[in-house]
Amino acid sequence: MTGVRGAHTDSATAPSRTGRTACAARIASIARTVRTFRTSRTDRARRFTPVLTAAVVLTATAVLAGCASGTAEAPPEASAAPGTVRTADPAPSGTLAPAGRTPQGTLLVADFGGDTVTFVDPGKDGSGRGGGPIASVEVGTAPYGLVVGEDGRAWVATAEGVAVVDTRQRTRLALIPYETETGPVTTGEYRGGGMGIALAPDGRHVYVGVNVPGGNGTVEVIDTATREVTGVAPVGRRPFDVDVSPDGREVYATNHDSFDVTAVDADTLRTRRMEVAPYGTEGGLGSWLKPHYAVVRPQDGTLLLPFEGERLAVLDPRSGKVTIERMTADTHQHGAALAPDGTLLVVGTGPIGSADEGPSLTVRAPGGTERIVPLEGPHEDVAVSADGRTAYVTGGFTRDGYWNGITVVDLDNLDKLEDLDNPNNEKNKPIRLSAGNRPLGIAIL
Repeated sequence: MTGVRGAHTDSATAPSRTGRTACAARIASIARTVRTFRTSRTDRARRFTPVLTAAVVLTATAVLAGCASGTAEAPPEASAAPGTVRTADPAPSGTLAPAGRTPQGTLLVADFGGDTVTFVDPGKDGSGRGGGPIASVEVGTAPYGLVVGEDGRAWVATAEGVAVVDTRQRTRLALIPYETETGPVTTGEYRGGGMGIALAPDGRHVYVGVNVPGGNGTVEVIDTATREVTGVAPVGRRPFDVDVSPDGREVYATNHDSFDVTAVDADTLRTRRMEVAPYGTEGGLGSWLKPHYAVVRPQDGTLLLPFEGERLAVLDPRSGKVTIERMTADTHQHGAALAPDGTLLVVGTGPIGSADEGPSLTVRAPGGTERIVPLEGPHEDVAVSADGRTAYVTGGFTRDGYWNGITVVDLDNLDKLEDLDNPNNEKNKPIRLSAGNRPLGIAIL
């Protein structure tokens, strides 16, 4: 294992770290989205591509150019009605579905740089080849996480509330405001409002982590039948991720700025704090070494939390005990997902110091062996296909340096992906799809 890392932050400042010299430069650049066109507090219109190709006409659909990769925020467009479907130009393959019908296997991403979610055709056989954006739907300011139920409804955590989207018809059904007071609706990494979000195994409740700038957050419980908030539980600071136990009895909020996971009893909403800080808590808000995302291992209910491509914290929620396993990517890590066979996928966002490795996707077998797939530029979250053969990694990233797309990784051909610096291996590079405006959360329909 490499040496213990020093302080790191996703906050505004960072102290120096032993052996790391590039923190200050990275922390200094924080993306902030500017909005100038608004129709109301809850309904806004923005484009999800960098170039507007047609004016809004008397229908609710605006014709947009295909999404282009890049790091710039998309400029605002003319106002549109809430829940408007925007249809993208067809991809070269001509395989994109017409408006109003969303095929199984379509990708859905939360456009953190806009007010939309975007539907993306994953291409032939889900490979990314010939794929591209189909349409976007207005949901609310700065959507972060999302989750999709078996009924085809998506629940999207925005700065204003939880949006409910009919993914089959591509329309917004509702926007459920938070009970928690989060201050003015804003954008960017530190905005208030929903972050992590999860669905109960029986589909009856949605749990959303609500960030309160400058203080502790909450988990709000939404009844999926009535679309009302039925309970609020206090948790730690900035609940990046929310997960549910396999039996549905507990909800887990991974709290970035308080170095902990809050377990919430789904029936009583009683809470208990479990510290998860394999590097310690020195530096407080100025530390880079905080938990970000977690996954729940179905067979034993433990939570897996990756740290810095060096350590995997395995949290037993029954006892609160944390054990540490070695990881090998040596890069700052965010999003995580489990494949059907128990393989753990972890997104490496890139270096936070000069000695760190670049962006990558860690593919960790249940036995602990790892394969590292290099990625081009920072990424944020990951989803894996039902057959476990393909991973989709969003390029949005919570910090600067993001791009507007998804990287598609063929998990069946990892041997071909490990030597991508070799110019003779260009043809085996992961496919990059255009996909919305700073996509963060992702789900497969």
